[in-house]
Amino acid sequence: MKSALTWLPTAAIVIVSPVYAGQYATVDEAAKRAFPDATEFKESVFQLSADEVRNVATVTGLPAKPVLWRSLLAMNGDKPLGVVVLDSVIGKFELIDYAVGIAYDGKIRNVEILAYRESHGYEVRLPAWRKQFFGKDKSSRLRVSEDIASISGATMSATHITDGVRRIVAVVDQMKAAGKF
Repeated sequence: MKSALTWLPTAAIVIVSPVYAGQYATVDEAAKRAFPDATEFKESVFQLSADEVRNVATVTGLPAKPVLWRSLLAMNGDKPLGVVVLDSVIGKFELIDYAVGIAYDGKIRNVEILAYRESHGYEVRLPAWRKQFFGKDKSSRLRVSEDIASISGATMSATHITDGVRRIVAVVDQMKAAGKF
């Protein structure tokens, strides 16, 4: 006797996560926002020596990145105004590309999110969160929940960007001390 049930083809169910990646600023836009009075930006790539890498790790309490750092030196005629350093950190799962503008006096001018790929935590892109970095320098703590506010739902992104900014401030300080800026 045949079963009353017949095998019907079943539809394959494919779950597709929406893509939230977005390009929010170009390097040139980030540089111009940090130093609107610059007449020229000179691109440069630099790498820290082994001693400088250790110094950065000691100062920041973070593992240093012995990588090639890409930067733009902001100039107004012959006068250096500061530097914009480009970096990437992991948010929760995906890379976040960002740029940090640091004036020649060592104070942060801005933090720009260039590309954000996470499905959550986009609030780190908002000016209200990023403006907390303005005016901070190597003497600032630059720690989430201390002098930088955490963001519910973006804790890892906020923490990793803040750690990255703290590292960049130390890297720029090392490069300036070595006469490379």
